[in-house]
Amino acid sequence: MADKQLDDLFLDTIKDIYYAERQILKALPKMAKAAMSEELRAGFEQHRVETEGHVERLEQVFEMLGKAPRGKTCDAILGILDEGKEIMDEFKGTSALDAGLVSAAQAVEHYEIARYGTLATWAKQLGYNDAMNLFLETLKEEEATDEKLSSLAKSSVNLKAA
Repeated sequence: MADKQLDDLFLDTIKDIYYAERQILKALPKMAKAAMSEELRAGFEQHRVETEGHVERLEQVFEMLGKAPRGKTCDAILGILDEGKEIMDEFKGTSALDAGLVSAAQAVEHYEIARYGTLATWAKQLGYNDAMNLFLETLKEEEATDEKLSSLAKSSVNLKAA
């Protein structure tokens, strides 16, 4: 077996998050439709637009690396999204639904934050400064979304669920 290097891991992880972002794009409209809170629904819709930008940035990184944009099945995001589907099914029509949706969305955000932080660090190490800047831009958006979700949870959704 050939010796794998950091650049191999870097590309593999980009494929992983590319797949994840495309799955998230499919899940966000379903989450928006399920949300009872208008503010939460609007947040999911806004994040869908941002996620389209994340996919475009990843495609720019693939181009910088001279690679075709290609995803690799990400079991982690599939599991997180399956949990979100379970919440939508099990809590549909209840006062706890939106709190569950926020929880599921934050699990997604935390996964993305971990991935983009790692990718930015590796890009810097490997000398891919333009890619690093794209990852950092996406990381800021993911962190901002996580903050908005926390704020919404504390200010209204969790209170209604209680």
